[in-house]
Formats: sequence, C-alpha cells, structure tokens
Amino acid sequence: MIGFMRLAVFGLIGLTVLYVLVSIYSRSTQREELEKEWDAAQGPGEREDYIAAGMAQYEKGLRKKLIWLVYVIPTIAVIAAVYLLNFA
Repeated sequence: MIGFMRLAVFGLIGLTVLYVLVSIYSRSTQREELEKEWDAAQGPGEREDYIAAGMAQYEKGLRKKLIWLVYVIPTIAVIAAVYLLNFA
C-alpha cells in the first residue's frame, strides 16, 4: 500500500510538472501565432490589444481544456493496469 501511495504522489508531481510545461508551451505558440497574424496583416488597432484579445479567447477555448488530459489519460492507464494485473 505504501508503494502505491509513493507511486501516486510522485506520479502526480511528475504530471503536474508536465502539465505546467505543456501549458507554457501551448500559450507561447498561441501568442507567437497571434503575433505573426498581426504582423502579416498589420491588423486593426494596437498589436498588444489584438494579442490580448486573442489570448483571452484562447483561455476559453478547447485547446486549453484539452491540456487537462495530461492528468486524465495516465491516471486511467495506471488504474486499468492495476486492475488488469490484480483482478483479471
């Protein structure tokens, strides 16, 4: 039981680090994409306002929510493996 708790704690720490890194990377790529769009079209208004509006839209979007699968998929895989190895 202690081994499982150790696995759970270190696993969640590892997944949290992975989540933060993927989240930072995703935000930076979205911001870079918005900067390139504005530069190519010389969009309306100020550049920072355009980027801020795009990032606000990103925060509400599906791409941001899908990053939570970093926690869900490995957790389900470990639970399935434990079940299959012990009870199937």
